[in-house]
Amino acid sequence: MYSGSVLVPILIGASLHFTSEQMTYLVSIDIFMCGVATALQIFANKFFGIGLPVVLGCAVQAVAPLIMIGQKFDFQTMYGAIIAAGIFVFLIGETFAKLRKLFPPLVTGSLITVIGLSLIPVAFQNIGGGSTAAKDFGSGTNLLVGAFTVLLILALTVWGRGFIHSIAILIGLIAGTVLGGLFGMVSFQPVIEASWFHVPTPFYFGTPHFEWSSIVTMILISLVSMVESTGVFFALGDVVGRKIEQDDLKRGYRAEGLAVLLGGIFNTFPYTTFSQTSA
Repeated sequence: MYSGSVLVPILIGASLHFTSEQMTYLVSIDIFMCGVATALQIFANKFFGIGLPVVLGCAVQAVAPLIMIGQKFDFQTMYGAIIAAGIFVFLIGETFAKLRKLFPPLVTGSLITVIGLSLIPVAFQNIGGGSTAAKDFGSGTNLLVGAFTVLLILALTVWGRGFIHSIAILIGLIAGTVLGGLFGMVSFQPVIEASWFHVPTPFYFGTPHFEWSSIVTMILISLVSMVESTGVFFALGDVVGRKIEQDDLKRGYRAEGLAVLLGGIFNTFPYTTFSQTSA
């Protein structure tokens, strides 16, 4: 989950040409907000929170749509759409909880697989160098570092055991960064220049703009996230020996809606229940 919470802002920030200062804010505040979002779910009350050992992180399925919105419009429109989607999820939580019988494990499992497959084009573009307009796009160095990272992650996933298996992606990212550094592809100057502390700042990138097509797009993405979360809630319920009732789902969806809303306000990303928590 931690790896994804670092990778998502890097993918989106790089695609939208964020400055190094903006990127450091984005990554650090995103990690902070993952903790806030997780707390909203864990510390349950009668209004929101499912009270299961669940972890929330950046909704990976939102990467491509957010990049599209940011490129077609601007940052403010992107965050306006996230805020609207968060409000929608919170309000629809009780109604969506009544549809739980429509989402058996076959549906939720297939959905998670489709989400992964939809991100393959983004992955290949980043292996090539990120921007297709870059002069070194598809260079041998980019492909070597990318292939090394992917192969190492796959090897640790297949043959790794215990904790090493669980953090295969994180190890791959670190090892890939080290190899990239040997080729002169990594600069630590933004890290050196960054402040030691970042304070979460509402509307850091400006006042949000609300554009209807962007809002509809993020609402659809949020519905997909809610289906995924449904599967995770039931899986975790089986793990801890707790029957998940309609009221539990309602509070779980509401907590997720609040997390998405806060992501938009503090200019990070929509948050969702991570499937890895049920592994």
